[in-house]
Amino acid sequence: MTTIPAGRQQYILSLIRREGTVTVSRLAQELEVSELTIRRDLDQMAARSLVERTHGGATERRTLAVEPDYLQKAQEYPEEKMAIGKATALMVEAGDTLFVNSGSSTLAVIQALAKADADITIVTNNADAFWACKESEHIRLIFCGGVYRQRSHSVSGSLAGLVISQINADKAIIGVDGFSPSSGLTTPILEEAETTRAMIEQTVGKVIVVATANKIGVVSNYRTIGLEEVDVLVTDQKGGDIITQMEIPKDLAIVIATTTR
Repeated sequence: MTTIPAGRQQYILSLIRREGTVTVSRLAQELEVSELTIRRDLDQMAARSLVERTHGGATERRTLAVEPDYLQKAQEYPEEKMAIGKATALMVEAGDTLFVNSGSSTLAVIQALAKADADITIVTNNADAFWACKESEHIRLIFCGGVYRQRSHSVSGSLAGLVISQINADKAIIGVDGFSPSSGLTTPILEEAETTRAMIEQTVGKVIVVATANKIGVVSNYRTIGLEEVDVLVTDQKGGDIITQMEIPKDLAIVIATTTR
């Protein structure tokens, strides 16, 4: 095998694209170099945003350049999202004021909260929250305002930021398009990133991210925050399996929401 770093790294990249993940020990054996050399290669590739580092190797870095259609997203992983919604709702206490951003996973959280009986306030840019909470007398619903985006069923922009800046929330419940150790929370829409960041900045308590497995390891165009600012990730079993391989902040709590299947 080649001893030239560029040649090794090209081989590693092609292997990751084919198999999804690789280990340091396997690569060292196949390429006939030391594990230290492989770790150095993987670190360089991660710095160039080619791979995501894991504890024992690396995994494929997936990108999301185009915002997916909301109606399509809403039909994906319904049981996992319902379980995530229920698990997250258990973290909410009576009297809480919550920031909840847009997305189908956060809508599942709102739906779970609507079925509970705790008196809470939800401040959101998720347009579908109205339908989820229209018969819930215990939920005080505050919409951020802003420009409506049909593709995401949300509002965002400077007007939303003005409302958010006047509120200090106890917790923020945040949906994402991408969750990556190297790039943090990301989204393909700049305005959505800005609105979500404003919510997090105005939160005095925990920042809770909700994400199904297909969001873990994904990187999109616009960064919201780094993982060091996230307190809890609520994900499904497959997402938990993926995240345990990744190098995440040690104080980031992982909650696995199990389905009834």
